[in-house]
Amino acid sequence: MNERAHEALFLENNLRKAIDNRELALYYQPQVDITSGKMTGMEALVRWHHPKLGVIAPNKFIPMAEETGLIIPLGKWVINTACQQTLKWQRAGFPPCKIAVNISPRQFRQSHLVETVTQALEESGLDASWLELEITENVLVEDVTQTIEVMEALNAIGVSLAIDDFGTGYSSLNYLHRFPLSKLKIDQSFVQSIGGPAGNHAIVEAIIALARALELEVIAEGIESQAHIAFLKEHGCVYGQGFYFSRPLPVDAFEQFLRRGRLKNNGRQTQPLPL
Repeated sequence: MNERAHEALFLENNLRKAIDNRELALYYQPQVDITSGKMTGMEALVRWHHPKLGVIAPNKFIPMAEETGLIIPLGKWVINTACQQTLKWQRAGFPPCKIAVNISPRQFRQSHLVETVTQALEESGLDASWLELEITENVLVEDVTQTIEVMEALNAIGVSLAIDDFGTGYSSLNYLHRFPLSKLKIDQSFVQSIGGPAGNHAIVEAIIALARALELEVIAEGIESQAHIAFLKEHGCVYGQGFYFSRPLPVDAFEQFLRRGRLKNNGRQTQPLPL
């Protein structure tokens, strides 16, 4: 067995135990109105704190979890935990905002997704209107009819849906208007190319125009500079997310961020981020 295969097997075996051993944690990243600076939402992102290896990057274990099917129990844990924590913050008196949770293609195709989401909402007590599920473009093209059925069932219980990493997948524009979506997220690779070749600018402009035409909210991922902000404002993008505002934060740090309205050590963002 080569080194890469051995590492994959090691991670798979350890990930099976990670949930029970409380090695997984959710980090939270704010989503912001880039004009007013007001926080409008947050995204939950899973991190793995391995007792021997330290923090394992999501790009190391999420693809493996997707391939092996471990993404199903992992994804269920993420939804449950995100709902519980969001309600906890609401009950603590913080102004409510939506929590966005990523749903992988394999999660989306499992037969019990709607039941899993419904159960998480019921057990946590979180109102469904505060939950947003993010799916990738590739989900949209696998089985259009089934995809629409699942999305409509999620909408029916009050959950909103967003396309994540838009521009990197294979969605057909002919079908896009048929899906019951509320938001489109511009992939960070396009946002971070702002200031580069003009062709990349045109792609961002086109995605913003497409979202407007479909009456979808549009949010830019990966914002890291004032130049990104200026370009996005100029072309009508209202919402943003990225290190310019805040890195993903563990629960305690994010709660301090909510209390202060800003990050203690964020040199880029000097003005408060009110809720």
